[in-house]
Amino acid sequence: MSVRNIITLPDEKILRQVSKPVSSVDAHARAVFDDMLETMYDAPGIGLAAIQIGVAQRLLVVDLSKEGEPKKPLFVANPEIIWASDDISDYEEGCLSIPDFYEMVDRPKEIKMRYLDRHGEAMELHAGGLMATCLQHEIDHLNGVLFIDHISKLKRDRVVKKFLKADKLGKL
Repeated sequence: MSVRNIITLPDEKILRQVSKPVSSVDAHARAVFDDMLETMYDAPGIGLAAIQIGVAQRLLVVDLSKEGEPKKPLFVANPEIIWASDDISDYEEGCLSIPDFYEMVDRPKEIKMRYLDRHGEAMELHAGGLMATCLQHEIDHLNGVLFIDHISKLKRDRVVKKFLKADKLGKL
């Protein structure tokens, strides 16, 4: 396992890529999972999509355990949301690819997802609360969507401009 660099704004060329499904959860996919998990813990964060480390495959990891609690990582390959509630929740989201920027985002309060686990087994998960929000956020990444796409154009343009300026000044 190794900590990888997390791709951040303004590198939208990579972050906006639509990730390809994995044909199987093999040793390569598990190695990517391991690197993603270590990178996420190091950041620290609660979720990470493979595209955020430059791997355009439909892989993500999530761990909502709090500091001092046993780790409970969830490894997800080829996720597909098969149901979403009509009830909406709003949550202040942040992103490891958009450091130090947080904004309220509305998403379905609950989802049901189909995916392959770390061993390639087909699974279904019904999630609510923070888990539902986090999974939707990471699945968006796999589809080339950033959480700032869910906020007003004015706020989105401001944050992108801020990151472009910081990059030009060599502050990223």
